[in-house]
Amino acid sequence: MSEIQPPAAAATRPSQHPVVRLVVELGPLLIFFFANARWGIFAGTGAFMAAILVSFSVSLWMERRVPVMPLVTAVIVLVFGGLTLFLQDETFIKLKPTILYSLFAAILAFGLATGRNFLQIVLGSVLQVDARGWRILTVRWALFFVAMAVVNELVWRSFSTDTWVSFKLFGFLPLTFAFSLAQVPLLNRHQIDPKAQPSQP
Repeated sequence: MSEIQPPAAAATRPSQHPVVRLVVELGPLLIFFFANARWGIFAGTGAFMAAILVSFSVSLWMERRVPVMPLVTAVIVLVFGGLTLFLQDETFIKLKPTILYSLFAAILAFGLATGRNFLQIVLGSVLQVDARGWRILTVRWALFFVAMAVVNELVWRSFSTDTWVSFKLFGFLPLTFAFSLAQVPLLNRHQIDPKAQPSQP
């Protein structure tokens, strides 16, 4: 999902303030929510597409490399958002989370099946976890993404468009945050002390 950056490259990246990172990641969703509430789903979709492009550009500038997950998200938003506006059919933008979550789950599962842990590739410079910990964490996230895809299908097919848009902000985000916090005990159990690792000659 992303390449491992060498220490020298990582050191040259600009520091990412947590508030800035939060605004970049949540900004498009907030814009989508408010534009939909004010002008409807099609105006909200157009605003969402524009905000995603801005968010991706900022991520690209902050990381000084192509951020893979934001890139995949941006492409899917633009494709399904474009279909929504062109065909005037809101079904496509509602399918976007289902496709995105399913894609992430498939990528993680494919990596495990082929002996490559893509989650470790993406987060290995941030989390110091042993091999078993990475495998368990990856399986959990893959299953979580599958569950989120199912939940999205249930919500958009069972409730109004406004309810679905609200759930994207007030449902998916809290669920993802809660799931992330629930992984802390696992990370603690399988954490590796960098100082205990043998030094390279």
